[in-house]
Amino acid sequence: MDTSPTRQQPDPAALAATVAGLQARARTELAELVAFKSVADEAQFPKSECEAAARWVADALTAEGFQDVATLDTPDGTQSVYGYLPGPAGAPTVLLYAHYDVQPPLDEAAWISPPFELTERDGRWYGRGAADCKGGLIMHLTALRALKEHGGVPVNVKVIVEGSEEQGTGGLERYAEAHPELLTADTIVIGDAGNFRLGLPTVTATLRGMTLVQVQVDTLEGNLHSGMFGGAAPDALAALIRVLDSLRAEDGSTTVAGLEAQGTWQGLQYPEEDFRQDAKVLDGVGLIGDGTVADRLWARPAVTVLGIDCPPVVGATPSVHASARALISLRVPPGMDAAAATKLLRAHLEQTTPWNARVTTEQVGQGQPFQANTDSPAYASMAEAMRVAYPGEEMQTAGMGGSIPLCNTLATLYPDAEILLIGLSEPEAQIHAVNESVSPEELERLSLAEAVFLTKYAESKA
Repeated sequence: MDTSPTRQQPDPAALAATVAGLQARARTELAELVAFKSVADEAQFPKSECEAAARWVADALTAEGFQDVATLDTPDGTQSVYGYLPGPAGAPTVLLYAHYDVQPPLDEAAWISPPFELTERDGRWYGRGAADCKGGLIMHLTALRALKEHGGVPVNVKVIVEGSEEQGTGGLERYAEAHPELLTADTIVIGDAGNFRLGLPTVTATLRGMTLVQVQVDTLEGNLHSGMFGGAAPDALAALIRVLDSLRAEDGSTTVAGLEAQGTWQGLQYPEEDFRQDAKVLDGVGLIGDGTVADRLWARPAVTVLGIDCPPVVGATPSVHASARALISLRVPPGMDAAAATKLLRAHLEQTTPWNARVTTEQVGQGQPFQANTDSPAYASMAEAMRVAYPGEEMQTAGMGGSIPLCNTLATLYPDAEILLIGLSEPEAQIHAVNESVSPEELERLSLAEAVFLTKYAESKA
C-alpha cells in the first residue's frame, strides 16, 4: 500500500500567474534556440549548428536538475538529447518529446525578418522553428519550472529532444528500438502537434505516415542540341514530367496504382473557406481532390513533388536533357501500411515511365501513420487541464496530415503507454513555410495546460 503523503495540487490561478511570469525567460531562450541554424542536412548547413543546438538543450536540462543527461549519437549521424528528472516515490513516469532540428528557411528573401533571428511583430514571434518545434521544448521547460515553484514536479519526467525529425531518417527510432528501456513511460506527451485553430485547445489523435522516394530518369549519354536532335531524341525531363503528372487525377486527387484513396474522416471537420484562408489559396484557384477537406487531409493519401533536379530558367541552354530527377513525398493515413504504399509508389513510377527510358527509384525516408487511444485516463486529465488553460473552451480531437514517425515506434515499444499530441503549430504559425511564427499566448496557455495536466495525471494514478 502506498503510504506516501498526498501531494496538494497547486492552485490553478497561482500556477497560471507563475507561467505568465516565466514568459520573458521563455522568449529569451526561444531566441537563443532559433539562432541555431539546426537543419539536419549538411548540404545546406554545417553539422556544427545542430551540435551546438544539442549542447544548448543538454545544458538546459542539466540546469533544471535532470539526471543522466546525455547526447545520443543516433544511427543516422545526428544527435538527440535525453534527460531524467525523478519525481516522488511511486509516481508515474511521463515522457516529454520535442525536436530541435528545423526545416530549411527556403527563400530567405521572402522572410520579412531574418529566419534565424526571433523577431516580434503584430503580437507573434517569428523565426524558423519558433513553433516547429523549438517552441515545444520551451513549452516543456516552462511547465516544469512553474511546477517547481509550487511544490515540485509530481511525476517522474523523461525528456527526449530529437535532432532529425524533419529529415525523416529515423535515427531516434532506430536508437529507441536498440535501447527500449530508455524511453519507457506510462504516458508520452508529444509536443510537436498543434491546436486546430488559434485559441481552440486540441489534441491530435491521428497522423499520416510518410514515404520519401527519389526517382531518376535517364535517356541519353549526355545532353544534345535541341535544334539538331529535338523531336526524335528522348528527353529525360519530358519523360519525368509525364511520370509525375500520372500521380494525380484530373481533379488533383492522388492516383498511385493499387493505392486506396477514398477514406473518410468522421471527427472534427475543416470548413473549406477556413482552409482556403489558412492555406492562403489565391482568389479563384480551386482546391484539389474530392470529399471533405478533412477527408483529404486526414483520411486519404496525398502525393507531393518536393523537388526536381533540372536546369533553372536563367542560364538554360537549348538542350534535350539526358537525365532528370525528382523527390516525391507520399503521405498515408492510419490504416494504411507505409511500406506497402512505398512499394506501390515505386512500381507506379517505374511502370509509367515512357519510351523505355531507364528509371531508378530509391526510398530515402519512411514513417508509419499513427492513431491514438483517446479513451484513456491521460486524455481525461488533459481535457481537464485544457479547461483551465482555455476558460470556456472544451478540448477538441482532430487529425493531422503531417507525420511524426517516432509515434508508431513508441506505440510499438510501449503498447501500454498513453500517447498525447499537443503543440504550437496552429494554422497561423505557417510551419515549414517562410515567415514561421508562434503565438506567445498559445505558448503561455499550453505551458499552463501541460503543468496542470501533470498534476491531474499524477492524482489520477495515486
